[in-house]
Amino acid sequence: MKNSSVRKQQSSSDAGLAGVLAHVGHAFLWSLAGLGAALRHETAFRLEVILFAVLAPLGIWLGQNGAERAVLIGSLLLVLVVELVNSAIEAAVDRISEERHPLSKRAKDLGSAAVFICLVNVPLVWALILADRFLG
Repeated sequence: MKNSSVRKQQSSSDAGLAGVLAHVGHAFLWSLAGLGAALRHETAFRLEVILFAVLAPLGIWLGQNGAERAVLIGSLLLVLVVELVNSAIEAAVDRISEERHPLSKRAKDLGSAAVFICLVNVPLVWALILADRFLG
């Protein structure tokens, strides 16, 4: 028993760089599949991508340095990330059962609240950075 586990460890470590690159390649393809699914099935995600496409270039232009640009664009990216997590929660809950249940509602409401907080964060961050530039 012990020898077989040692052989498995050795064979997986023998794959080395090729194994790591294969895993990274698969992870990249799975990520693209997830983005594609979100674009196909999630209206909110599509709207937030449009928001990102409009505001990200504006953030690059309005930011005075790399840090400001990173914070402006980062606030937008955070919305996309949290929307993806929210969509994953909703899909998992619906997969388990479409029957109404208080815990299912709570899970979906919490995910929605996380997206809402991120959306509130965007104008707050932008206002703080831009107010300093234009009013300070």
